[in-house]
Amino acid sequence: MPEGPSIVILKEEAAAFAGRTVRSVRGNSREDIQRIAGQRIVALRSWGKHFLVEFDGFSLRVHFMLFGSYRINERKDAAPRLGLDFDGGDELNFYACSVKFIDAPLDEVYDWSADVMNDAWDPAQARRKLRARPDTLAADALLDQQVFSGVGNIIKNEVLHRIRVHPESRIGALPARKLGELVAQAREYSFDFLRWKKAYVLRKHYQVHTRTVCPRDGQRLTYRKHLGLAKRRAFFCERCQRLYG
Repeated sequence: MPEGPSIVILKEEAAAFAGRTVRSVRGNSREDIQRIAGQRIVALRSWGKHFLVEFDGFSLRVHFMLFGSYRINERKDAAPRLGLDFDGGDELNFYACSVKFIDAPLDEVYDWSADVMNDAWDPAQARRKLRARPDTLAADALLDQQVFSGVGNIIKNEVLHRIRVHPESRIGALPARKLGELVAQAREYSFDFLRWKKAYVLRKHYQVHTRTVCPRDGQRLTYRKHLGLAKRRAFFCERCQRLYG
């Protein structure tokens, strides 16, 4: 599943389509995608894992789920969920994703201050939300899109290792300093992720995600196929990641 930084990359790669008119629409989505034909793209935005195409009076939300992908000015062999065609042969294609229309203004639908990649990100608000969830596991808290929009499983595993917190720690048991580190690193690591992914070296920087040995102390990492309410994969070090609560 693409995480927030990957959607920011898509937004940047597709930026040239802003201001252009969609000439024709293809795809196997069950949504009324033909309403897009003839419409001009007002802006391209993102909120966490959502890619947003804004038109006059409505917007389109693309969520890539587990296996979604996109192609710009090229196609895959598979049928697209949605394909947008423009003058000059340019096209924007989305595959194996969820497509949904939003008829309300985006500023009324989305809390931009919850998006770790957004300029409006508000760490104080994130801390307040976390304090209201004292029994939540640290691993689940990082994956809560209403608190950390854009954070996915890779970022979760790496952030918890970076701040030396066991994924099954309770939020309410974290010292104030550790809670602050969790909030700060959710954003900082996301921008590291963005920089490394653009340079095609992201995997080289994994410390625990999909790894077997902790690079900090040489301890064999613990792997859980399903951890927490989110039931996502977890990689962590029992020696240097402290369990709180």
